[in-house]
Amino acid sequence: MADFEATGPVENEQQFWNVLNKTVSTPCANNEALDDALRSWLYLVATGRDKYLDTEDEIASCSQKLRESPIFCANEEYVRTQILYSLLQEDDLGPLHVIANFLLLDGRADEETFRRMVNEGCFGRLLDLIKSCGDHDRRLHRLLLELMYEMSRIERLRPEDLMQVDDGFVTYLFKLIEALSDDVDDPYHYPVIRVLLVLNEQYMVASTSAAADPMSPALPITNRVVKVLSIHGPSFRTFGENIILLLNRATETALQLLILKLLYLLFTTTATYEYFYTNDLRVLLDVIIRNLLDLPTEMNVLRHTYLRVLAPLLAHTQLSQPPHYKRDQVLSLLEILRGSGSVHFTPPEPTTLRLVERVAKTSWLADDEEQDEVPRNPLLGSLSKSQSASTVSVVAQVSEKPGVKTPSRKLELDSDAKDTPNHGEGGATVGKQGVKLGIRRMLPEVPKHRHGVPMVAPPTATSVHVNVDGHGQKKLPPKLPPPRRRTKLKLASGVGGDALAATDSVPAAGSTPAS
Repeated sequence: MADFEATGPVENEQQFWNVLNKTVSTPCANNEALDDALRSWLYLVATGRDKYLDTEDEIASCSQKLRESPIFCANEEYVRTQILYSLLQEDDLGPLHVIANFLLLDGRADEETFRRMVNEGCFGRLLDLIKSCGDHDRRLHRLLLELMYEMSRIERLRPEDLMQVDDGFVTYLFKLIEALSDDVDDPYHYPVIRVLLVLNEQYMVASTSAAADPMSPALPITNRVVKVLSIHGPSFRTFGENIILLLNRATETALQLLILKLLYLLFTTTATYEYFYTNDLRVLLDVIIRNLLDLPTEMNVLRHTYLRVLAPLLAHTQLSQPPHYKRDQVLSLLEILRGSGSVHFTPPEPTTLRLVERVAKTSWLADDEEQDEVPRNPLLGSLSKSQSASTVSVVAQVSEKPGVKTPSRKLELDSDAKDTPNHGEGGATVGKQGVKLGIRRMLPEVPKHRHGVPMVAPPTATSVHVNVDGHGQKKLPPKLPPPRRRTKLKLASGVGGDALAATDSVPAAGSTPAS
């Protein structure tokens, strides 16, 4: 597919889409005709990228047309193989952009595409392309970063792939983040951060697997992400700020776990204890407290990972120095996670209690005398130091399928508040955030007995009777005469009839009309 065949002149956008639809809808009788159709599709989209396809969604529409075409539906494996080999061989930026877009779209629809890319050695190819095209085509560079991220979080990388990552490549990614530090909402920002996060996870999995596999290479694979931060951490603090911001915004469980894995290593590595600014650590503690309180009961894996990060965060970083930030809130959080006072609910399972007690043993949270007074839960028993210590392998092995959203206790309360009237149990008024704002007084019940004698409700009229006459007309009551005014006739001398006419003409009661 390296040689392109022209599909005819394309002079406007409408003609471009017409030719594209015709190209992918033409039947192919053999592999040679199929190769010609794929070349035509690739050449057409590559040449139209800078003319008619301004956004990545428009290029994705071209890839989707191929995936939905008879060409692909009848020859899925053959088409994937041809496009995958084109990624390994193609050098022109335009066709590479189209190929990477198709593989990203196809891999998100079928994860087997990403696994096949790893097995075919595409990781090293992406590594070289990311190094070389960053200054020439930013759109392609971002797309290659997303493809590397998606591929690496679906499938475990081979040791030879990880060994191709050197300090220079990791430093290059950190420098990209520093160059974009003026705009944290830049869409180019997070693909770089995600690649570093997934590389760290791959290093953690490789190190734990090597310890348990006797066939592993003698020299362990160095975690280049932690190494660069250990040596040059003060030069790349923007990365730390952004992963805290990303954890604050993240709703995907897999992404939260990626961030927590790196935080665990940073807080358990002596050289990176103080990598973060103190204010950033305080924000991180606020985020962890909020997320732990918001997690539903069934999210034990994510809860345990948060607790494993919380213990070294409080013990090894600047938060261990006075003034101790939010000490009372942390203690309240631990009491809630212990299930203290919640006799109506199932107690937390042993792992949660063990991790909570580990956090509670932080020196500045409680002194020895206070710890002796705290009653121990019988489920915990006596824990040795080896049993209570988190290992990298435990944190490295936790995972979640990409795309799964973390359920929120707050969102569940909000949805319940929308489905029910705006008052809770006992008449408590519930606000928009599901918080009880006040107690609403209920009206007293109507008594059914009075001094032991049942009260009978008065009968209610079921119909209204209206008097009618013989013609079906409603009878009206007689009209009362208007009341007579009691006035006296005043006759003025010399006035006569004119004076009489000026007075009330209605005679008084008991008088006779004048003749």
